Amino acid sequence: EVQLVESGGGLVQAGGSLRLSCAASGITFDDYAIGWFRQAPGKEREGVSCIGRSDGNIYYADSVKGRFTISRDSVGNTVYLQMNNLVPDDTAVYYCAADPTGFLYCSADMGVADFDAWGQGTQVTVSS
Repeated sequence: EVQLVESGGGLVQAGGSLRLSCAASGITFDDYAIGWFRQAPGKEREGVSCIGRSDGNIYYADSVKGRFTISRDSVGNTVYLQMNNLVPDDTAVYYCAADPTGFLYCSADMGVADFDAWGQGTQVTVSS
């Protein structure tokens, strides 16, 4: 059974930083594309970042490009999302998700339906 567990969320002032972690059991992260999504109240879940099976395939949404960095620790089977220079619009529940096929190409075309296993989410709140 695939289990993903996010951690690292919290309350931070605008301009601050947080690092989210996504730990996996039941799968080997190297074999899957891993995505980070977020969902703000009253809004649809949106893709934020993704790292493909090849670390050369990395995607960032325009809204976070230059501020967020995704990385993978293969030994620890954990994917991280380093978030810098946070702004109030980044406030949301953040989820990590795994692509069940292992062949997803991370891009702006990816969507919620491309991912099968999901974590429970971690709240990020950015105050102004």
